Amino acid sequence: MKVIEKPKDFDDESFRKQANEIYQKHKQRLEPENRGKIVAIEVESGDVFIADTVIEAGMKARLKYPENFFYFKRIGYEAVAGRKGR
Repeated sequence: MKVIEKPKDFDDESFRKQANEIYQKHKQRLEPENRGKIVAIEVESGDVFIADTVIEAGMKARLKYPENFFYFKRIGYEAVAGRKGR
């Protein structure tokens, strides 16, 4: 699989903001049946791809958009992964 490099003028903050706006539009539909799963968001189209893991969601998204970047989110949570404390 080809590695896609981020352009120098890529705006991370704008990308995150757009992805979160797309997530909010889909939230009511996504959360009841998919809580805990991963969603890959393609920002330019607004398409979302749902799977059990980041890899699976990314592979689904990459099949349709082989050259694009994706934003990943765990449905119903603030972060994709957590860190357990002592």
